[in-house]
Amino acid sequence: MSRITNLSRLYAYIPQLKVFAAKNSVAYALICTIVYIGTMASLRYRRMQYLQKRYSHLRRGTFYKMTDREAWEIQKLIFQLEFPFMALKSLQFALFRTYGIPSISSLLAKTMQLSDTATAFKRYADTSLLIGEFIAFDPSSERAHAAIARTNYLHTGYRSTGRILEDDMLYTLSLFALEPIRFIETYEWRNLTELERCAIGTYWKSLGDALGISYAPLPSGRKEAGFRDGLHWLEEIKAWSNQYELEKMKPHRANKDVADKTTDILVYILPGPLKPLGVYFVSFMMDERLRGAMMYDPPPRFLSKIFAVSLLARKYFIRYLAPPRPYSLRYDVFTEKPDENGRNFFKYWDIVPYYVKPTIWNRYGPSAWMRRVMRLPLPGDDGDRYYPRGYKVSEVGPRYFEGKGAAKMDEIKSVLARERRGQCPFA
Repeated sequence: MSRITNLSRLYAYIPQLKVFAAKNSVAYALICTIVYIGTMASLRYRRMQYLQKRYSHLRRGTFYKMTDREAWEIQKLIFQLEFPFMALKSLQFALFRTYGIPSISSLLAKTMQLSDTATAFKRYADTSLLIGEFIAFDPSSERAHAAIARTNYLHTGYRSTGRILEDDMLYTLSLFALEPIRFIETYEWRNLTELERCAIGTYWKSLGDALGISYAPLPSGRKEAGFRDGLHWLEEIKAWSNQYELEKMKPHRANKDVADKTTDILVYILPGPLKPLGVYFVSFMMDERLRGAMMYDPPPRFLSKIFAVSLLARKYFIRYLAPPRPYSLRYDVFTEKPDENGRNFFKYWDIVPYYVKPTIWNRYGPSAWMRRVMRLPLPGDDGDRYYPRGYKVSEVGPRYFEGKGAAKMDEIKSVLARERRGQCPFA
């Protein structure tokens, strides 16, 4: 009887035990959530703190001492580990934004490099390759020098005949410096520090020197004292670039023709029914000035709100919930060393697999099967169409430039070897 009585009393406490357990479960879950968010927030800022400590000798009064190599190291960490997605998109959008200038888009339309679908994907891959090579490798390295030399060679004829305006070259350079900063500070989980912004300014100013771009249109570009540091250069080129757009970014049919082909590239991997949504997102990412020059319609208001909320949700998810990207998963696009034939490869591709090695993983891995289902090309498809044997920088460019320019490139590289050794560009 006593045993039955004890069991009855125990059963009477069960509802209270359930309430206690439920309350404590909520408390435990809340504590775990707070600890997790605190841990992620702490880890998130480790790299920023690391940069501040490693380059503690560089501050507002001494930024002029920042070397080209230091600027490259800081920018590489930003692009590969801190903000790889938005950094990549910003560079793509920087190139896209240049098509709002009729003198640029008209030349591209005439040369058929972006207005013709048959060449647009190849031109996009080649441009990404050259820009990526001199961003990814040490400024004094042979690979960076080769990419700069090839870029100079491909532009030489157009610049010497005035078909590419020198102001358009300066404007394009300004966007590659300014768009990453704008994208990161608008869409990413934290703003850039002065050190990081100075590094971007220092790097692209130095690259402009290597590409032979004149800074005469900038106030300090005409003074003997020149620019104080990377931040000063950024301030002046930002003001000039904005004024240049006010004067030159006007609606033109060539703008829209080239923008349409580029948009086709950007939405290429989307399923057919989602492509119009992708086009609206491209339009959403434009400001009113660019959208008007491209002759694009703005997205419907409800879609704009969805896009804005999605980007905001991504920002806060990364800031509070996502762990930092480990070094092993850095966004490292190129093979470090050439193969036995002296050729390098893209390790990843997001649109068409130009210059990607047709390995078993690339052709039969999980992402490859998804692409097969979507009927997208894979490395090694269609024979040599996508250059599965890789690339040599000296051969990159439109087909009529393939195999040409070796002597001119050697001449440019010899100059770079003497002048571009990772030193301070503001000395």
